[in-house]
Amino acid sequence: MLNETVFRTEDLPGADRFDYWCERIGRTHAPLDLHSPYAADYRAHQRVVELGALHVWPTTHQALRYRRTPKLIRQSDPEQYHIGIPLQGTNRISWGDERALLGAYQIQVYDSSRDVEVNCTNGTDPFSGIGIEIPKRLLHLPQHSMDRLFARGMSGREGFGALLVQFLTQVVSDTSCYLPSDGPRLGTVVVDLLSSLFARTLDADRALPPETRTRSLVLRIRAHVQRNLHDPRLTPTTIAAAHNISISYLHRLFQGEHETIAAWIRHQRLERARRDLADPAMASTTIHAVAARWGFVRAADFTRAFRTAYGMPPRDYRQQVLHGAAPVLLSTQRL
Repeated sequence: MLNETVFRTEDLPGADRFDYWCERIGRTHAPLDLHSPYAADYRAHQRVVELGALHVWPTTHQALRYRRTPKLIRQSDPEQYHIGIPLQGTNRISWGDERALLGAYQIQVYDSSRDVEVNCTNGTDPFSGIGIEIPKRLLHLPQHSMDRLFARGMSGREGFGALLVQFLTQVVSDTSCYLPSDGPRLGTVVVDLLSSLFARTLDADRALPPETRTRSLVLRIRAHVQRNLHDPRLTPTTIAAAHNISISYLHRLFQGEHETIAAWIRHQRLERARRDLADPAMASTTIHAVAARWGFVRAADFTRAFRTAYGMPPRDYRQQVLHGAAPVLLSTQRL
């Protein structure tokens, strides 16, 4: 199963529960100033599921007010975004002179580097939701664009938002069907869905500068590629058609990236295949089947590309990894 930690205040004496909860929240997210009318006998439950570098945590708790203060930010800043998704209840948010009230299935973004106060309530019933802690470096939107999303409600009932909520709900409902090695792969899907949601939201804002709209388009294209790596028909031509742009414009978009669109697709496919070859659970899957799974139609083309990228044929790589060796690769592919 995935790496997972469970916290329950009910396991402690009533007088110790709220202090324990404050400590655990501080470790999961960032140090916070917390208050609750139920602090004398606080009831809360939280699971923290590791998906590579990001953490997803479904939670249920009594009414809670928390604040990320300038003093706490100076003391400790993990440089991450917190994505909050209430499932039952509302968040009343205050930052600077701004106010917002966001309800169930409204996806919201907070920044560990910004002062904010949030009241999580569901009347006398427990509040429930899903949180995501994601390092800022994993999202490729510039800071000024992310600032536009701060405490802004994005629907979790349609489009990319609905896909994100459905995916998270499915993963956390039963983590026993996954291996720990699946965590980073699932985390990549979450990053892709968040990037697509944010890019679509920002692209709908006409006040965005042209460079931000361009970056949002690149993010949507990257998300499209990640979803379709298995399809051998995925080419610059089909990508341009799917986004209603010309081939030449697609290539111009990637001029500012680390590599061409075709090279990036190839690297993504090779990296996914390499992970499968190193996965003991897929040891009985033929190399040709692994290659076909990631869009390589001809086994010879896959073997040649793998050898060029990593310095050894895929068969040798699989044998070394599955027998406990640590292969010396020619290069490390970018994710």
